[in-house]
Amino acid sequence: MQSIYAMHLNGSESIENHEKLLLKSADNILDLYLVMLSSLIEIAKRESLFIEKSAQKHTATSQEKNPNKKFINNSIINLLSNNNSLNTMLIERNINHWDLNYDYIKILTDTIKDSDLYKKYMSNEINNFEEDKRFIIDIFTEIIVPNDKFYEFLEDNNLTWIDDIPVVNTHIVKQLNLIKSNKNNSFSVSKIFKDQEDKEYLTNLFVKTVLNEVEFAKDFVDKTPNWDSERIAELDAIIIKMAICEFLKFPSIPVKVTINEYLEIAKEYSTPKSSIFINGILDNLVKEYSTKNKLNKIGRGLI
Repeated sequence: MQSIYAMHLNGSESIENHEKLLLKSADNILDLYLVMLSSLIEIAKRESLFIEKSAQKHTATSQEKNPNKKFINNSIINLLSNNNSLNTMLIERNINHWDLNYDYIKILTDTIKDSDLYKKYMSNEINNFEEDKRFIIDIFTEIIVPNDKFYEFLEDNNLTWIDDIPVVNTHIVKQLNLIKSNKNNSFSVSKIFKDQEDKEYLTNLFVKTVLNEVEFAKDFVDKTPNWDSERIAELDAIIIKMAICEFLKFPSIPVKVTINEYLEIAKEYSTPKSSIFINGILDNLVKEYSTKNKLNKIGRGLI
């Protein structure tokens, strides 16, 4: 949707260039995912270094010489720190954001240590894997993700990340919840695309929508008698065209799935009344396409 909208704004007719930008934007999601995961590792590294330096001071207290290392020995932190697939990907993708932005790690670390979550965790003498996992999930969701300074850092680093942050963070929490042991193979780095077909869906939806925009527009303009075509919000028009594209060009995608997905997109990105407007248009189109036998759905697309 955003790529098509960008084409309209730029007045560009180069589908190939925008397709490359689309794939680049999708690829950037992986970097965001790695940055979010690496923040947990870097926070623990910073605390470990702080404990080490504190113990080496000439004026070190008894507590500093015999510190509570429960946090830096957390099972999930150690699992991520020593995970082969994660470390390899961090190197391959050159994820070294914290080298020049360590102040943000300090902010997150200090906020975590000041929290009741941290104090309760550190004071609990009973150590087990599930407690470690719950603690990491809690500080991630309640402290790291909502932190305004950290959000500003992500926004400054890559503007395309902003829309992806909720999806990435939700996925990370899901992954953390699924970890069952501290074995290395209990966690693996996610991929952006499930397979080649998944990747082709992204580019095909973009290309087929752009190439058929004029034709698709003709299908719904007369379904809006109270709206001049020029008065329809541009995002709404793009959303409707993409939905039509899935109706007609993607036989394996169920009609209900298409409608539900685009109504959610409209609620998120367009005007308050857009989802109602779009729902009416799509319902009418489905009835018309069904009557004319234009909905050639197969497989799961029949559902």
